[in-house]
Amino acid sequence: MAAKRLYIILMMMAFFSCEDVIQVDLPTSDPRLIIDANFSVFFNEDPVTMEGSVILKLSAPFYQETLEPANNAIVFITNTNDGSIYEFEENGSTGIYEPKEPYDLPNFNDAYELTVQYEGEIYKGSANLIASVPIDEISQGDGTLFTGDETEVIVKFTDDGSSDDYYLFDLDFDLYLPTEDRFYQGEQFVFSYFYEDLAPGKEVIITINGVDRQFYNYMTILIDQSGQNGGGPFESVPSTIRGNMVNTTHPDNYPLGYFSMAEANRLSLIIE
Repeated sequence: MAAKRLYIILMMMAFFSCEDVIQVDLPTSDPRLIIDANFSVFFNEDPVTMEGSVILKLSAPFYQETLEPANNAIVFITNTNDGSIYEFEENGSTGIYEPKEPYDLPNFNDAYELTVQYEGEIYKGSANLIASVPIDEISQGDGTLFTGDETEVIVKFTDDGSSDDYYLFDLDFDLYLPTEDRFYQGEQFVFSYFYEDLAPGKEVIITINGVDRQFYNYMTILIDQSGQNGGGPFESVPSTIRGNMVNTTHPDNYPLGYFSMAEANRLSLIIE
């Protein structure tokens, strides 16, 4: 089977100046609710597990680095096929909402709706479980980039040729890579990712998530806007990126963030 190889190059650029730093006043607006609700199901593990939570925070001005948690919300997911409801509760005052009780694993035939009630407004979003493929192999390479101190990790996986697929790689350490199978339909695809500051003995966990086209586009824009500085919707970015959640009470006060469910597979590697 043909293999194609892509080198993902991360370049950090530093700018030095003797001039005074000038902070530009940017327009501010009322905080918006940010909803990060991404769930991964690992069907190939024993036992089968599902990881994920609903994280609620409030958007902040451009220069503010930390975001405030959104506390005391009502959060639940509904299986719209059978009407079953799975409730979430906040872990302390963190804005992280976790399942109150163990719930049934999602399946590919059902649709799910996330509901968030916060400060008198109701937010909703829908998702289906999206299929993925296994990771064939991950290994450490000996390639380097500009400084020679980077660590190369080589990832191999084989696309399902029966459909047009989109994937989101979680490369650990809040690093993400969205990819589509347009150029490797039904083939094995090989790419290298270069990490900085990985000491020998460090574990790297690579996860592939199945995503739909809308989430693929969302993550592509998000990473382009914010860079690889967290990869999630809680980064302060210069423009507003809307996901698949809507405010059903006041549509103009739309939220940011995304609700997704993905079949996922992962492998780990200890750096030598």
